Amino acid sequence: MTVWELDTPALLIDQDILMSNLRKMQACAERKKVSLRPHIKTHKMPCIARIQKELGAVGIAVAKVGEAEVMSEHGLDDIMIANEIVGQEKLKRIAALSRRCRIRYGVDSVFQIQEAQKVFSQCSARAEVVVEIEVGENRSGIIEEEDFRKLIKAIQKSPDVSYEGVFGHDGNSYRAADKEACRDISTGAQKRLLHFASLAEEMGEHSRIVSYGSTPALLCDCPVLEGITDIRVGTYALMDASQAHLMGTYEDCAATVLATVISKPVKGRVILDVGAKGLTMQERTEGICASGGKGCILGDPEVKIDTVFDEHGIIHDERFSQKTEIGEKVRIIPAHICPVVNLYDSAYFCTGETVVSQVPVLCRGKLK
Repeated sequence: MTVWELDTPALLIDQDILMSNLRKMQACAERKKVSLRPHIKTHKMPCIARIQKELGAVGIAVAKVGEAEVMSEHGLDDIMIANEIVGQEKLKRIAALSRRCRIRYGVDSVFQIQEAQKVFSQCSARAEVVVEIEVGENRSGIIEEEDFRKLIKAIQKSPDVSYEGVFGHDGNSYRAADKEACRDISTGAQKRLLHFASLAEEMGEHSRIVSYGSTPALLCDCPVLEGITDIRVGTYALMDASQAHLMGTYEDCAATVLATVISKPVKGRVILDVGAKGLTMQERTEGICASGGKGCILGDPEVKIDTVFDEHGIIHDERFSQKTEIGEKVRIIPAHICPVVNLYDSAYFCTGETVVSQVPVLCRGKLK
């Protein structure tokens, strides 16, 4: 079967490009003398995570307890939840996971330590926590040194909680004006992580993990500073139109969405059968990863998905409209691949235009 015979919408992954991407990032980590801990929130498939581990990854990162459970069930045994976990039910699930794999999770408040101590003391298990440091993304994570010290003291008073280290993610690197600015953001984020690791050391706590996350920084070949133990990157596996804009090529984009032209109601307007429910409404609008639109057409990247409704993707392009007929199928490179994968029950792995296999997206919808 060729990809053009598939019903649409369909998620396609070119396995040759995927393997090339995985090997290149593993080689990058080895060249920089740092461990690779891929974030599986991009592909959400244990089969890809296992390949990443076989190629040399020290373990994996996930965003949710549900993702960790699925990955553990499929043989992944070193997992870091790079996110704050709140709620006794979730903590009990982590305690259960700790009996069959190495599991660490994120915290950034004394409340989370107190909650962990209460739950883990009743589960005959030990909570291994990594403290998130806010490094410029303006999201979660410790900002003030005093708050960090209070958190470390809370851990030291909790016999069933252990400090494992620090982690951070400079998502603001996606908005960097250019590669040089991206390098500055990356260096600043790493220095901030290392600073907080040194504060922990002063308080008698060794950071076994100093984990830095950023795909754009590694694609820009930013230096990894001494003391960083692992790099957490995710998008590199599949890539997308935003990363392609950064790299100046679409050749590394392994994932596409197959769609059908279903309407051409007026001159210059093309309607596809995939919208927000299969392509998402996300796009990147500024900086080195600004690609324009919700995605672009494989082989004709100047043609953008301008607008999406729930089930419709809209292209406003007279040239494309003139050469495209109703019933024709096209392949879309999404602007941001991570939320797209989560919208599909399975992906079709292909080599070129030949379908090789259909693989379930087993972590789809694991939001808890």
